[in-house]
Parts: sequence; structure tokens; C-alpha cells
Amino acid sequence: MNKSILFVNRPKGKPSLDDFKIVEEDDPQPGDGELLLKSVYISVDPYLRGRMRDEESYIPPFELNEPLESMVVAEVMESKNEHFKRGEYVSGMLKWKEYQTSRGNGLNKVDKNAAALSAYLGILGLTGLTAYLALEKIGNLKEGETLLVSGAAGAVGSVAGQIGKLRGCKVVGIAGSDEKIDHIEFKFGYDEGINYKSTDNMAEAIHTACPDGVDVYFDNVGGEILDAALANINKDARIINCGAIASYNEKKIPTGPRPEGALIKNTALMQGFLIRDHAKDFGLAIRQLATWLQEGKLRYDETVVEGFENTPQAFLDLFDGKNQGKMVVKV
Repeated sequence: MNKSILFVNRPKGKPSLDDFKIVEEDDPQPGDGELLLKSVYISVDPYLRGRMRDEESYIPPFELNEPLESMVVAEVMESKNEHFKRGEYVSGMLKWKEYQTSRGNGLNKVDKNAAALSAYLGILGLTGLTAYLALEKIGNLKEGETLLVSGAAGAVGSVAGQIGKLRGCKVVGIAGSDEKIDHIEFKFGYDEGINYKSTDNMAEAIHTACPDGVDVYFDNVGGEILDAALANINKDARIINCGAIASYNEKKIPTGPRPEGALIKNTALMQGFLIRDHAKDFGLAIRQLATWLQEGKLRYDETVVEGFENTPQAFLDLFDGKNQGKMVVKV
């Protein structure tokens, strides 16, 4: 029997295991033009929390009593589609199922000999692409500038910091433990780190770490840390709004300092970034990331959780910071 993970309850605040249900169903059979796919790695990401709300957004919400979906690396077990062969590996937005069929739309072939299969969900997947393209499209980094990154030990933040160093910037990272600060400095080359959990005054801590001010702020968390970063931005600074995990589980939208004063005074740009808007640039970006990776100029972390049935818990663990780098489930 095939296993599938259903979304059965819209959470109020932080999600729990009660919001998911594992069911068994008949094994799928591919029809003409279809593939039979076996999930190998499943990506769990904070943005999935937004799809649990029944509200209009840039992507449709999850339907109750239907399988969730995210990026998955899968093996082609059987093919009735001329564009794919048995034994090939693909990545794409797929259901949380052990086995499923697909017509191949939106699937990209991946080479298991070029990189570990899980890397196509991380540094060579949407997280690496997000870091690279957000800095290219909005960050517009210049040599000698200061780049500040929140969520610096995470999958996106760790790549963003390394790209900043490759572009000749001073890079300061914000993370949630002394261990993570040591890690981003020694493994990813950050010049300095700030542990926000042990810091009473974030604006002052950012000022100390960035005495020349912040030229580019790569924001993965939002909330009070964004407020503190805005208090330290330079003339013509660029703020990339990539994530807001600090408020994902809030029942009401929190109110904080208003940003317009800092933006006007510094003629700064603050812009949201959605990776799905830049699909036409994926090919070039992946080639650059892969080149840096092969040259040893990029490193990455991943947290691998074993077992398909542990996918919901792996997702929940993101909100407690239990991952180091990209969180994936090995089916």
C-alpha cells in the first residue's frame, strides 16, 4: 500500500502533529504519457505555514483532507512518457506521497553524479536559487559594502553570506545560538555574528558589528530584528524581504515601528522577493552555483530526517530551530 500525508486541520498559531494524517491508499498506476515516481527526498520549508491559512496569496492554500506538497526529488520507476526514462531522477513540486504519478509537467531532471540528490532541494534548489537571485535582483552588492543576513545559519542565509564574501563584502550574520554563530564564522566565512537570543538591544548590537552601517539587509525573519536592522541602514540601502518566520505562527498581525521614516531618510529600497517570479533565470543561476560548489567556493549544511512518516515532525522542527541548514526528509 502507498502512504500519503494529508492536511486535515488549519492551525491557529503554531502547527501540531494533529494537523496531519498519514493514510494508506492503493498503489498508483501510470497511464499513457505518465510517469510513476518514487519520492526519495522531500523538502520541508517555513513558507509552507502560509499555505495552511485559508486566504488569498501568491500561491493557493492547501486543501483540507488532501496531500500537502513541496519540492521533492523522485526516481522514475516506470515511464510511459517519451521525455523520461526509468531510473532517471527528477525534482519538482510534488505531493507528500511515497509513490505518485505525473505527466512530467514542471519536472526537471537532476544528475546524481554531479551532486548529492538532496543538494537539488538545497544549495542547487530553491534555497540556493533564492539566495543568489535575491542578491542579484535586489541586493545589487558592491565590493566593500556591508551585508547583514538574518537566519544566517539557515539554508538560504548561509548561502547568501557566502555569496556576499565572494562579491567582496563585509558580511555579518544573525542567528539563534552561540554554536550557530561559531558555525557561520568558521564554516561559511562570516566576518561576525550576533546571537539574537542573548542580545538585549539588537539595534545596538548591529551598530557595533556594522560600524559603517548596513548597505544590504537580507531579511529571513522579519519582526523586531527587521526593526533593528532598519535603524542601522545606510544611504541607498537595499532591504530584501525574503521571509518572516518571526510572525508565521502569530494569530494576529503584530504592529511594530513604522519603516517609512528610515526608508525616506535614507532613500532606501525595501522589496519583497518570491523565487517563483524568476523561473526564467534558474538555469544560469544553477550553473553559477554549481560552478562555485565544484570549485570549493561554496559549502552547505543539511539536516536529514529519516523516514517518510516523520515528514510532519521535520516541518514542525523548523519553528524550533532544530535544523542546521536545509531540512530534508529521506523517504
